[in-house]
Amino acid sequence: MPKVIDLEKDYEQFVLKIKKRTNIDLQLYKEDQMKRRLTAFKTRKGFSTFDDLFVGMINNEFLFDEFLDHMTINVTEFFRNPMRWEILEKKIIPRLLSQNDVIHCWSAACSTGEEPYSAAMVLSSLNNVKDFRVLATDINQKVLDKAKRGEYEESSLKNLSPAQIKSFFQDAGDHFKVRDEIKRKVEFKKQDLLSEPFPGGFDLIICRNVLIYFTDEAKDDLFHKFSRSLNKGGYLFVGGAEQIFQPGKYQLKETETFFYMKV
Repeated sequence: MPKVIDLEKDYEQFVLKIKKRTNIDLQLYKEDQMKRRLTAFKTRKGFSTFDDLFVGMINNEFLFDEFLDHMTINVTEFFRNPMRWEILEKKIIPRLLSQNDVIHCWSAACSTGEEPYSAAMVLSSLNNVKDFRVLATDINQKVLDKAKRGEYEESSLKNLSPAQIKSFFQDAGDHFKVRDEIKRKVEFKKQDLLSEPFPGGFDLIICRNVLIYFTDEAKDDLFHKFSRSLNKGGYLFVGGAEQIFQPGKYQLKETETFFYMKV
């Protein structure tokens, strides 16, 4: 008689094992979304249970890396939602420059690097920015390694003008490479937003299209932590489905749609 699998328990035990192994707490992600993604991954890899999948990942480092890639959402492009980047350039940064001509920026959950490089491109193009630094963090070392290389397909550059492409990239034939003067301004580090301490002293924090995958409790904690990481008068720039409904709770004030100032 075949063994009956308790599917709920199988998944719950998998979540606990992943946390013990990696310190990544899948319970802080929206369960329905994460469970769907991981069930599809498990099935595609030919495993009937999450227990079998976990054993397979322990025995195969490449499978474990592939799991981490699948678990994290790495869909991005340069200047995603261009009108919001225009607001950043024309309204937000000038306000920051009224306080200080040196800008410290953090791109949280930066994926393959398009977002922090976009920030660096904006800041480098403004004459009244005396200096700037961009910290870029992500939980996935594989995407960080790609980001550090700064090599991208032409399709990632669809929101840039020909003049911007010429200014910020080198044409390497089958791909485009971010110029060294931009790369030098961006520092990449591995970080789990949900479990590790946050750096501080930032004028601008960009975290877009990531928070939608977390539970309300996790988002609440993250907004508090982002607020503490901002200098007074600094800004948090979030994604299209991530508006903060009670910004005052986090010492934030909405000044433009998707932009919140630390008060």
